[in-house]
Amino acid sequence: MQLYSVSPLVRSRQIVSDLLALAVVVGSTALGITVGLAFAALGRFGRSVEEAGAGLQRSMSDAASTLEDLPVVGSAVSAPFRDASGVGASLVASGQEQQRLMTTLGIVAGLLVALLPIALVLTVWLRRRLAFVRRARRVSALAASPAGLELLALRALAGAPSPRVVAAAPDAVEGWRRGDPEVVRALADLELRAAGVRR
Repeated sequence: MQLYSVSPLVRSRQIVSDLLALAVVVGSTALGITVGLAFAALGRFGRSVEEAGAGLQRSMSDAASTLEDLPVVGSAVSAPFRDASGVGASLVASGQEQQRLMTTLGIVAGLLVALLPIALVLTVWLRRRLAFVRRARRVSALAASPAGLELLALRALAGAPSPRVVAAAPDAVEGWRRGDPEVVRALADLELRAAGVRR
């Protein structure tokens, strides 16, 4: 399988496009990770709320337990502290929910930021690279047989720029009709070079 053209100019362009595609994949991945970590940092605020709520819940529960032991008024005095302990539990739940939300948003946003540019680049880049590989393989297979060389020569006659055809074989049409091996080979080489393949 031939990945790169034999033409130095085309090969240079292919290598540059490969490097650019790789740079976009790496850059998009790094950016996606950064976005995910930014959301994770926002989740730390939820952790702080959870810890503060847990501390409030513990303090109020301890105070309520202590006040409950007072004779006669214990249960009446401890009731507001029990209620405040419930507020702490609400804060804990709220902090946990925010952490879950930020984790989910971080994963989704990170994947979107990373995968959308990667998908776009791979669609454009991969299509071109695969088209080159398929064409090179087909043309190489044709070049392996005499009949295939004649077909390649015919393609060159039909599709190559006239100055190149004349430069390759001054009597190209007549030589191709006669089946002149040198003319056929020269024209086939034109088509092979156009496909980026060496005979």
